[in-house]
Parts: sequence; C-alpha cells; structure tokens
Amino acid sequence: MSRTGRLRDEVFSLLEKNGSANTVEIFDHLNERFRWGATMNQVGNIMAKDNRFSKIGHVRGPFRGSVYTVCVWALSQPIEQQIIA
Repeated sequence: MSRTGRLRDEVFSLLEKNGSANTVEIFDHLNERFRWGATMNQVGNIMAKDNRFSKIGHVRGPFRGSVYTVCVWALSQPIEQQIIA
C-alpha cells in the first residue's frame, strides 16, 4: 500500500458523500480526520494522480485570508457511463 493509501480512501468516501469538494475543503477534512494530516502538496498529488478523481472546474474565493483559485474535484464516472454519454 502506498503511503497515501488511507488518505486516498478517505477522499474517496468524502466525495462519495458530498459529490464534489474543492482542494481546500479536502485538505481541511483530511487534517481534521487524521492525527498526522496531510500537506497541501500531498493533497494536490493525490487528486491529480489517482484516476478515481477528476477535476470538474475552478472556484475563486477567499481561503485562508486571501483570494485564491482552487480546483473543484469529483469522482470520475465509470467507463460504461462515459461511453454512453
């Protein structure tokens, strides 16, 4: 199992429950859920390199006291649904 296996599984369950979330929300959830937490770089790599997750857009807003543009993520559709659509 990779070093980020538990983090990946937790992100998967978060997105299953909520449908979508931005990178800051995912980061906050992981750091509340696990004692050791995750860095923002780890979260970005988890989301970008795992094919279970797909980027569905960007949102610009105030995060951490400044205005940032962050990615919005959701679960990827199964291959069967991608072919039909």
